[in-house]
Amino acid sequence: MMKVVIIGAGYVGLTTGACLAELGHHVLCIDIDEARIAAIKSRKLPVYEPDLENLVARNLDCNRLAFSHAIGSNISDAELVFLAVGTPSRADGDIDLSYVETAARNVAPHLGEQAAVVIKSTVTAGTAKYIRDLIVRIRGDRAIDVASNPEFLREGSAVRDFMKPDRIVIGADRNASQVKLVELYAAFERRGVPVLKTTTINAELIKYAANAFLALKIGFINQVADLCEGAEADVVAVSEGMGLDSRIGRAFLSPGPGYGGSCFPKDTRAFAAIGRRYGQPQSLVETLIGDNELRKTNLADRILEELGNPEGGRVTILGTAFKANTDDMREAAALAIVPKLIEAGVEVRAHDPKARFQASRLLPDVLWYDCPYEASDASDAIVILTEWEDYRRLDLSRLAGAMRGDCLIDYRNLLTSDDVVAHGLHYVSIGRPKALARTRPRKQGSGVSARIKIAASPS
Repeated sequence: MMKVVIIGAGYVGLTTGACLAELGHHVLCIDIDEARIAAIKSRKLPVYEPDLENLVARNLDCNRLAFSHAIGSNISDAELVFLAVGTPSRADGDIDLSYVETAARNVAPHLGEQAAVVIKSTVTAGTAKYIRDLIVRIRGDRAIDVASNPEFLREGSAVRDFMKPDRIVIGADRNASQVKLVELYAAFERRGVPVLKTTTINAELIKYAANAFLALKIGFINQVADLCEGAEADVVAVSEGMGLDSRIGRAFLSPGPGYGGSCFPKDTRAFAAIGRRYGQPQSLVETLIGDNELRKTNLADRILEELGNPEGGRVTILGTAFKANTDDMREAAALAIVPKLIEAGVEVRAHDPKARFQASRLLPDVLWYDCPYEASDASDAIVILTEWEDYRRLDLSRLAGAMRGDCLIDYRNLLTSDDVVAHGLHYVSIGRPKALARTRPRKQGSGVSARIKIAASPS
């Protein structure tokens, strides 16, 4: 078992550290945020991620996982030192490497002669070589290998993704660091997990290209959903038929309010910036970036259109996190949609099983509720914005009874039109034939248009 130090105890660093400790390695996570380290030691994690809290607690108790806010002699015997710090976007879309540079400067004087530095942060092509040169300048002739080992963790399933990976990418320009990383992940290779050994620059580009491609799948199926609405087709059936092709696959073919979170928005912008830097523009990704932001605005307009006269209307948002099983609000669709509703004079109520604390700071004019049914009381429209399983199992009878109006807007296609319409609700979904039939007259609420919609009959 190896001695590993991880610089950065955020989402990636904390998950990586806990999972490596679970494999039996001895891991020290270091973060300069003393309050964060103190909270983690007391079992209060800075992020919500399924299974992570138990994993951290178990390995703290087994003394395989430790935390500190200081960099010094405590890293001198580490065989691998991971840099897992933030790489935020710059104004031009490229990433800010200052946190990676600072971490490298801080660890350089304390590294043992046989240590290797491994960049876990998502960084632009050529960063590992740049950081190696930086460390050489600090240490003089005491050279240290710098490798790249990108993470492929999805928020909401990060522990599972780490422990049951599709592949492991080891980018190393020297054999010594490659050997160390192969040893670190030996348990996975024995289980048959593909381990790709390549150069650092290839590894860096693999991460960006993979995320850009997945984001393109999301953008593509959203455009297909729009086409399905125009043609009165069902995107659920279309995406299923596409996904059965092994060359395409089903993943990331669910339409919705566009991608968000910490990875796809930042990584697509950075990938486009890399293309511009090397004189090879990534036109598909450049277009995708603009379309993704426009989609959120268009979906806000659609809500206002359903209200008719939005002034004085009341809308309940179910789910504000950018995706289910996380409390991450970074570039969530709610951050674009909710302010536009409020600007139009709509009262916005909200519920989210995990993201309320994060979201309430970013959306201060929203009224928050602990229960989706309480949030829906006397609302003119309900909007499902995050695909939480709780919302898939909503009691539609109770929901309809609580509402003032009768519009249910499902931007995640969690429900079926027959079920919704059977409870007298007007159902708006993504990329599916318009379900306008009702079993009872449309309820007329304050601020809601009184126009009557005629049920569409099959042609």
